[in-house]
Amino acid sequence: MNKNTVVWFLILVLFIGGVVWLIRTPGKPGKLDAFATCIAESGATFYGAFWCPHCQNQKAMFGTSARLLPYVECSTPDGNSQLPVCTDAGVTGYPTWEFADGSREGGEVSLERLAEKTSCVLPSSDGIPSVSVQEGASSTTQ
Repeated sequence: MNKNTVVWFLILVLFIGGVVWLIRTPGKPGKLDAFATCIAESGATFYGAFWCPHCQNQKAMFGTSARLLPYVECSTPDGNSQLPVCTDAGVTGYPTWEFADGSREGGEVSLERLAEKTSCVLPSSDGIPSVSVQEGASSTTQ
């Protein structure tokens, strides 16, 4: 085998491996999928803005399961204004959690507190993403 053949063979193997990885990885459930789904089904709503660091921290607590949260984006694409859905809901800071009983909590809310407010079961802490929580830390609307 000459060097060209070996190089092309390695490129092909890496390409096929990458395709297999891309196909398989997104299908793996997150560690908090059931918890995030339960929160969504409980009637809770998570209001936030893409530019808000506390909102990003809140999502990071859920890892890949964040995609299942009942998230409502409040910021306009340019980041300079608030969308009517959030203005009408009376959201004045981010993140804001609204629960089925009508109560609200602003700022980064711990997973344990979300479990209490939604009556959802939080899985054991094994494998749950570790993110420091600044309980009540929030960003105000612009």
